Amino acid sequence: MRVVIVGAGQGGLQAAMSLRQEGHEGPITLIGAEPGLPYQRPPLSKAYLKTGEAAKLTLRPEAFFDKAGIDLVSDTRIDSIDRAARQVRAGDRVWAYDHLILATGTRNLRPPIPGLSRALDLRSLADAERLRAALAGAKAPAVIGGGFIGLEFTAVARGLGYPVTLAEAAPRLMARAVSPQMSARFTEKHAELGTDIRLGQPVVEVTGEGLCLGDGTQVPADLVLLAAGVLPNTELAEAAGLTLDNGIAVDAQLRSSDPAISALGDCASFPEARRGRRVRLESVQAATDHARAIAKRLVKGDDSPYAAVPWFWSDQADWKLQIAGLAQPTDAAVTAPSGAILRFDGPNLSAVESVNDAKTHMTARKLLRDLPPDRDTLDAIGYDLTRI
Repeated sequence: MRVVIVGAGQGGLQAAMSLRQEGHEGPITLIGAEPGLPYQRPPLSKAYLKTGEAAKLTLRPEAFFDKAGIDLVSDTRIDSIDRAARQVRAGDRVWAYDHLILATGTRNLRPPIPGLSRALDLRSLADAERLRAALAGAKAPAVIGGGFIGLEFTAVARGLGYPVTLAEAAPRLMARAVSPQMSARFTEKHAELGTDIRLGQPVVEVTGEGLCLGDGTQVPADLVLLAAGVLPNTELAEAAGLTLDNGIAVDAQLRSSDPAISALGDCASFPEARRGRRVRLESVQAATDHARAIAKRLVKGDDSPYAAVPWFWSDQADWKLQIAGLAQPTDAAVTAPSGAILRFDGPNLSAVESVNDAKTHMTARKLLRDLPPDRDTLDAIGYDLTRI
């Protein structure tokens, strides 16, 4: 079986590695749009901005690919998928497949804001290189977006002594990811770090002098980072006629509407095991878990529904935010004695948020992987996870 993987990020690389680990002996081709070897993205908004050491981001050395028999094709953007012929094309180059894995990831969402071309992105190593160079000469950086990436960059910039203004259109930070209580903690934390936080303030224009906010306020800035969310890269799948639904729609086994094509990671939407709703996770861990599941299905015939517990993290200054599970913004929130915040979908535990508390995080992941206790049970023990 010839397997072609489009997308050489962590998910795509993991798919190739897992295929070999599961015993696949056929050809594997891993095709990436960026030059060079596959690398880690999470440090781009943190460690790399401080050190500029790109070599430390590399996931595997070049020799690994030769040894593992993985044909790595870098700096190549696939133009089209011919499903009938089972081929992918880039210009006049063609790769035949028996099974195709799409790991095309996401790109920055760029809202229709006048002057936004002046803002920098932070998705790729090339983006990070440009941002780091610009930061070295900046006096007043500003950030559009109060999610993980914007806050991680802000914490690094404040740590380097830069005054930073952050504008978030929503009424609270990380609104899609965490509870109002955790948002409030991080708002206070970043205010203590000296960040000028503007909540509920959409940016309506980026000028040569800085940001113009919805209330008419002008924010001086000589460097602007756009961190206002992402869009899944689905154009290739759409042109091939695959079903889309907030990403490439896959089933519980991560197969697309064409059974010869699977999709994983940030570009794929799949039915969540617990609630049955379709979700798309922007998470390195989800991408690698997806990759392992697809490899097991292709090599071992394991057709079990994908049911891994999602988990996320974000390093901001000296705080490590960890989230086990997946809550909706409307899920109830209760603060445990440890300071962790437990989220509930009705009586069901949906997620646990913690800061600098690896023990609680690991306990929560185990509970969510097994049969989670209901809210009444947790209430009876004061929401103390150590008593379970």
